[in-house]
Amino acid sequence: MARYAYVNGRYVDHRDASVHIEDRGYQLADGVYEVVGVRDGRLIDEKPHLDRLDRSLRELQIAWPVSRQALSFVIRELMRRNRLRDGLVYMQVTRGVARRDHAFPTTPVKPALVLTTKNTKHVGADTGPGISVKSQPDIRWERCDIKTVGLLPNVLAKQAARESGAYEAWLVDADGNVTEGASTNAWIVTPDGELVTRHTDNGILAGITRGTLKAIANDLQLKLVERPFTLAEAKRAKEAFISSATSFVTPVVKIDGEPVGDGKPGPTARRLREEYVRFADAGELVA
Repeated sequence: MARYAYVNGRYVDHRDASVHIEDRGYQLADGVYEVVGVRDGRLIDEKPHLDRLDRSLRELQIAWPVSRQALSFVIRELMRRNRLRDGLVYMQVTRGVARRDHAFPTTPVKPALVLTTKNTKHVGADTGPGISVKSQPDIRWERCDIKTVGLLPNVLAKQAARESGAYEAWLVDADGNVTEGASTNAWIVTPDGELVTRHTDNGILAGITRGTLKAIANDLQLKLVERPFTLAEAKRAKEAFISSATSFVTPVVKIDGEPVGDGKPGPTARRLREEYVRFADAGELVA
């Protein structure tokens, strides 16, 4: 079956999809992106993802390449063409094509829009055995709240984690606090039963899955606290887990080779994953 991408107004064979060599996203990482999960043909949290895309564009002074309504149509049409049932829709907007210069183009250019899809396995409520994470220094810029395509520090952290046998990297700032994962948000459950995740500021991305989990935690009457936590505190935690559009809720059972709690997925992570899967199953049906 042919696989399609959407590139600047055209649905094209994925193998032939390309952008201009002077696209500012390619040359200067001058662009933003979003990833929306799809489950059983249903989009998960489409509105919050598009809201965050809108915020990222405004922060970088990039105009919408098409209307929000048109983008929603393109998402659905690409899903239909690629027969996407379970997976991800990736969308990227860059400032556009212009002669290379660090400053914004003096002559307005049309922002560039690219969408692709990816098939994944149907994710269930079972957490599996959990994952390990490796701590890495957070060397990113100070506007991590913007979901930009400038991900090289994240790439290096993730690669270091994989080379050590870990699945994810947890980034640690100069004060010894865990900010977030290389591509996920970070959570712990303290020995006293507090569910802790870092407050949103310029140091982390306001994860959409994170936001949904906050609402679920509130419904479950869990004691949720948004504050910094240190790497040392994380290693003493009763539970730890990551969240994202791709990982849902995945327990962390080892940090830097040391077991978290009893080294097995804990009840809080298991319950939150069950509830998040239930939420995802009720997502928006794509016609």
